[in-house]
Amino acid sequence: MTHRSSRTAAGDGGLRSFVRDNGLGLFFLTGFLLALAGQAIAGQADFNNQLLAEQLQPVSFGEYVTSSDFAVDTAENWQSEYLQFFLYVSVTVWLVQRGSPESKPVGAAHDATGVEG
Repeated sequence: MTHRSSRTAAGDGGLRSFVRDNGLGLFFLTGFLLALAGQAIAGQADFNNQLLAEQLQPVSFGEYVTSSDFAVDTAENWQSEYLQFFLYVSVTVWLVQRGSPESKPVGAAHDATGVEG
């Protein structure tokens, strides 16, 4: 009898096994997208307030997110916290989900790290 991995045993592919195997990455991707959406909503409101103060017409959400103002604001945020945090989390998630020798198995108990002490 051959040994089958949990991925094969659960069926090749499938949404449920994909979500289980990549849950941590999907969680942080969702958080990142929500933060980006929040930035877009707040940025549009601030941009439109500036336009109204200058007695100009406000822009729609679609116009704002495709504007250079949104691109500049996003790039400035990514250069500071977002990019560093995103890279740190992405690499950590990848290492945990792929079984880095420095990470305990995902389903293992807290004391089952394999380190004798």
